[in-house]
Amino acid sequence: MTALWIAIGVWLAAWALNVWLSASPISQTRLGKLLVPLVFGATVLVLWEGLVRGLGVAPVILPAPSAIAAKIAVSLPILWQDFAQTILKGAIPGFLIGAGAAFLVAIAIDRSPFLQRGLLPIGNFVAALPIVGLAPILVMWFGFDWQSKAAVVVVMVFFPMLVNIVAGLQASERMQRDLMATWGASYVQTLVKLRLPAAMPFVFNGLKIASTLALIGAIVAEFFGSPVYGMGFRISTEVGRLGLDMVWAEIAVAALAGSALYGLIALIERWVTFWHPSQRH
Repeated sequence: MTALWIAIGVWLAAWALNVWLSASPISQTRLGKLLVPLVFGATVLVLWEGLVRGLGVAPVILPAPSAIAAKIAVSLPILWQDFAQTILKGAIPGFLIGAGAAFLVAIAIDRSPFLQRGLLPIGNFVAALPIVGLAPILVMWFGFDWQSKAAVVVVMVFFPMLVNIVAGLQASERMQRDLMATWGASYVQTLVKLRLPAAMPFVFNGLKIASTLALIGAIVAEFFGSPVYGMGFRISTEVGRLGLDMVWAEIAVAALAGSALYGLIALIERWVTFWHPSQRH
């Protein structure tokens, strides 16, 4: 009970510190924008460590952050091999193929009302299919190596990207398109100079959604068959052996990789869509 009261006190103190940081002038600086999430994250880790130790939680139920960090430190070669197999060979190629294919199909749909009426409803249907049902089928089609994981990622990424890009291509105003037509601009010129720039916020929104889906798809696909390495394979194997510290180590690596990919896309978005009102802050 003492540990619980200490945890509540630490949480309230960290909450007060975050409120003060958010209201102070420092919050408008680049350092201030980093401090608030860092303080919050550090608070969560301290509370996690304190509660696990104070309440005597068994490591098989929930290991402490220090135990997870120690496991990461001694398992770097294994974690790197799993990371390369799942992220570099499965998630990223599938992400790039799915996003690129969605872009090309969106252009075709934009040119063809028939495809817009026929393909988008099918896309919504396929996007609603459970990944745990598609993954075993694609593993049987493409084998147990990275190709099947990339195929799962393509399926997961393609339709969210397609919907966002098609919506983005319709984002420009009718008056702007009429003005381009008045100037005698071709479809390609209108697409490159007006409609694609206007669609960029939608495109990057789709890319940020797809980045998380890609990691989830690649990891889940490995539950249904993979070589003797990979993040999904390691998680399923270690759960069977009650090696929860290794499971959390893999989760931590996946979270860091996902955050890095999301941050990279957000950084590129700020550079490409600097003109958009959402970037003016």
